[in-house]
Amino acid sequence: MTDTAPDRAGPEATYAAFLEEGRFMIQKAKSTGEYVFYPRVVTPSGATDLEWVEAKGTGTLYAITVNRSRQGAWNVALVDLDEGVRMMSTLPGVETAEIGAKLKARIETGEDGPRVVFDLAEGGAA
Repeated sequence: MTDTAPDRAGPEATYAAFLEEGRFMIQKAKSTGEYVFYPRVVTPSGATDLEWVEAKGTGTLYAITVNRSRQGAWNVALVDLDEGVRMMSTLPGVETAEIGAKLKARIETGEDGPRVVFDLAEGGAA
């Protein structure tokens, strides 16, 4: 599915608007097929013909770190999306997970607005 919504507010604001709608969208260059994340106006290879496409919502855990405080523990994870881009997120509900674990994205709304988080996929081991 593609979406060519105008980016009048810029790529980051467009990404945030899609999240508000409950849609996890990333960009893809029409000319090269290159996916990019974080939202931008030019790909690393120089392509500028970016369109918004629905992310598959699946990926693999690349790295994870656990932060602890008196208020509790939370993790910060790097996830390799199946489209070939890497993003930073978190795995709520677990303290840590095995590197290489299969993940499934979902949109979670918190006090700072919607964000993409990941859960272990069924059979989530690598």
